[in-house]
Amino acid sequence: MNRSSRRPAFAHLLLKNKLKIAVLGGGSWATALIKILTENKRKVGWYIRKDINIDFIRTNHHNPNYLSSINLRTSRLNISSDINEIVAAADVLFIAIPSAFIASELNKIQVPIDQKIIFSAVKGVVPESMLIVGQHFHEKYDIPYEKIGVITGPCHAEEVAMERLSFLTVACIDISLAKAITSMLKTKYIRTKTSNDIIGTEYASMLKNIYAIAAGIAHSLGYGDNFQSVLMSNAIREMKRFIKDVYKLKRNINNSAYLGDLLVTGYSIFSRNRTFGSMIGKGYSVKAAQMEMQMVAEGYYATKSAKMINQSYPTRIPIIDAVFSILYEGKNAQKIFKKLEKKLD
Repeated sequence: MNRSSRRPAFAHLLLKNKLKIAVLGGGSWATALIKILTENKRKVGWYIRKDINIDFIRTNHHNPNYLSSINLRTSRLNISSDINEIVAAADVLFIAIPSAFIASELNKIQVPIDQKIIFSAVKGVVPESMLIVGQHFHEKYDIPYEKIGVITGPCHAEEVAMERLSFLTVACIDISLAKAITSMLKTKYIRTKTSNDIIGTEYASMLKNIYAIAAGIAHSLGYGDNFQSVLMSNAIREMKRFIKDVYKLKRNINNSAYLGDLLVTGYSIFSRNRTFGSMIGKGYSVKAAQMEMQMVAEGYYATKSAKMINQSYPTRIPIIDAVFSILYEGKNAQKIFKKLEKKLD
């Protein structure tokens, strides 16, 4: 049976609740997805690495480390620290593992996954392969792009926990499959839309973390709102150039999956990448900032990945270059931003 004739069947089976789903990851965004999916009466497999956290969730009905205010519907959850048990039982995998650890976690999988439907909720590049998550699954695990999707948009997990109105974009080449996933994620406080730009939206979700670090550095260096607005204006244009060179497709960079996600990550008090950048601007070393945050700032890893990816393209990326110089070359943030001032318009 060819792919085109099989694709509508996946969507139909999802809508009829005939496919089993699982979430891989135990952090904030994974917990937020679990909240959404179980509220929509889905039974979900959940891979969490530590048994101590699983025992706590089963007993107390909330995640001890992330979004602890959420009361989890544990009767709808099959939680396990055995990733192979969870993956083997699922038809659809939602990947919500921080990009820095995704390769090591995937290496634990011994069951076939080439027939799975994969939706990435990861905001970064897999460091070992220098690929965004969708490309990584396609190239390393032979999963066709028609069965790969991205969940993105201006949607902080913390605001999902508080049930504040949020917006998600589900990107997939197979729009019928994207629509089926949106039906699983739509709630009274989550609005959803679809896109066919699986590569561009995932690159955008990676790049916006770098620009949020830049915004945090600028804030701590004493730059005001006027400069921040110029920085973000230049960031969206830089993002547009980068994505266009990497993956040409007709897209509106001002849509929420691109510009919206950039703005919330650059400005929100919940943005761990902005917080990380703010600490760097105050003079923290990278290691000290990471230790104090006790959370992963995806933009740190994304900065190196974007810099390396851009070696194959002629894209002008002054903001990424500036952040890279500060994080990886140990350059003085104040001096680097003085130079950056002259490159912005």
